Amino acid sequence: MTSSSLLTGPSQTLLDRIQCRKSRVGIIGLGYVGLPLALLFAEESFPVLGFDIDEKKVKTLADGESYIYRVPKTEIQMAQSKGFTATSDFARIASVDAIIICVPTPLDEHRQPDLSYVRSTVESIAPHLCPGQLVILESTTYPGTTEELVIPIVERLNHAQCRVARNGEPPDNRIFVAFSPEREDPGNDSIARRDVPKIVGGVDAVATELAHELYAALFHRVVTVSTPAVAEMSKLLENIYRCVNIALVNELKLLCLRMGIDVWEVIDAASTKPFGFQPFYPGPGLGGHCIPIDPFYLSWKARQWDFQMRFIELAGEINTAMPHHVVETVAAALNSRSKPVNGSRVLVLGVSYKKDIDDLRESPALTIIELLQARGAAVSYHDPFFPILDKGRKYNLQMRSASLETVGDYDCVLIVTDHSSYDYQEIVRQAQLVVDTRNATRGIQASTIVRC
Repeated sequence: MTSSSLLTGPSQTLLDRIQCRKSRVGIIGLGYVGLPLALLFAEESFPVLGFDIDEKKVKTLADGESYIYRVPKTEIQMAQSKGFTATSDFARIASVDAIIICVPTPLDEHRQPDLSYVRSTVESIAPHLCPGQLVILESTTYPGTTEELVIPIVERLNHAQCRVARNGEPPDNRIFVAFSPEREDPGNDSIARRDVPKIVGGVDAVATELAHELYAALFHRVVTVSTPAVAEMSKLLENIYRCVNIALVNELKLLCLRMGIDVWEVIDAASTKPFGFQPFYPGPGLGGHCIPIDPFYLSWKARQWDFQMRFIELAGEINTAMPHHVVETVAAALNSRSKPVNGSRVLVLGVSYKKDIDDLRESPALTIIELLQARGAAVSYHDPFFPILDKGRKYNLQMRSASLETVGDYDCVLIVTDHSSYDYQEIVRQAQLVVDTRNATRGIQASTIVRC
């Protein structure tokens, strides 16, 4: 995208600063999305200031250390050598040119959108915003959030009484606002972050152009859309597509188990079709920051328009029921060996929501542990990424990772997350009973294996 005739004064100044890598970028929320993004900007020689309310994270970064497994401390230290710093002082927002918000958007206990992190963040930065700054929301949310929530807070609380630039209005002395959905895939090393196209939609054409130029410094392709709502909806569509298809294959797995058919072999066979089919794989339930949550943002929003998202609701029911299916399978497997769940020792292998990452968000393993405990099982776990399971938004387990040297002492070993570091052949050899929810033991023949 080339410079537009719409850019004048502060907007042209900001564009020039972006293009010559002099614009200072502020990243709010230094988690699984924000920290890697901050490091990308630093790698491109942008001065970067990270913001987080967690003082522990700020101190860890100041010490040149990392708290995310896939982000080595060498990347932190390299970014620091290029000027990257972190702070919890939101008054410093006034010192940056572009602000990118990467805070969580979970569901509350009623499966309603919880925008408290977005709301509190915007309320914290709004008083300090200055004319000519660019504000981009990356947090996944329902269509309309940027214009219905973010902009009113900015205009109500801004001390300089700046207004957000809109189409047809002079851009001078305005704040520019856009939405750009994050597209992180933790643990995926096959696609470089720069190769994942970035979608941007601004409130007006100037904001869109500025956001495009900012991200074009990092990503090989930037796709512009007409409004923030289109960009917000595109993110939801991506994850609803996955949610519905995972629910489909989870339901198919339940049928295949009853029919004595290997669903994994079915998927492999169907995957040989060179067109019209994309494989999805069953599991113990959905986890992560997107697929278990994002579809319900749209389902909630749709009800405001008197519209029911039946596919989303049904997919949610199927996927939410999978941990219960796993526990029922464990109970049946123990029962077939004349052992009740109550009092049985169960070792859960893997608690992160998917293999080879240090991310517990919405992990089905946490639900499975709680369900087994409720039935009286003596539950232990092992995960190389989590020596301790403490307390989170939806759990309070207070457990420590067990040793794998005593696998044979458990009545059941339950594979929930198929980390690559596990020696499944040796686990099966030692275990009295293995319940496998991930097909991790495929190719291993043993009467002690129950595939779930």
